[in-house]
Amino acid sequence: MNIPGDLKYTEGHEWVRVEGNVAYVGISDHAQHELGDIVYVELPEIDTEIDSKEEATNIESVKAAAPVYSPVTGKIIKVNEDLEDNSENINSDAYGSFIFAVEMSDPSELDSLMDADAYKEFLEKE
Repeated sequence: MNIPGDLKYTEGHEWVRVEGNVAYVGISDHAQHELGDIVYVELPEIDTEIDSKEEATNIESVKAAAPVYSPVTGKIIKVNEDLEDNSENINSDAYGSFIFAVEMSDPSELDSLMDADAYKEFLEKE
């Protein structure tokens, strides 16, 4: 299982890559594996204010539909439009395929997320 060390993770299997005050959010390799072949990604609206742990969007696979939650509070400033026509990119490169980006209003929320080692332990217990 691929768990990059430079990302933060949630118990909901979202990952976060931080660039300045922007958090890029996607789903982990574990999550895409559990979902199976992804067939649709609903992209959230840009400029939407979102709270930490609030549902931001949904992903549909051949197996199920799954919500994606925002790990941080802020404003959605970017979405990965490539996923509209190529949702399977998440299956082939989960960590290279962010879903949305949030301009964080409280970067200290990142402190409550797991690092790669903690996420690996979390997966082993799950």
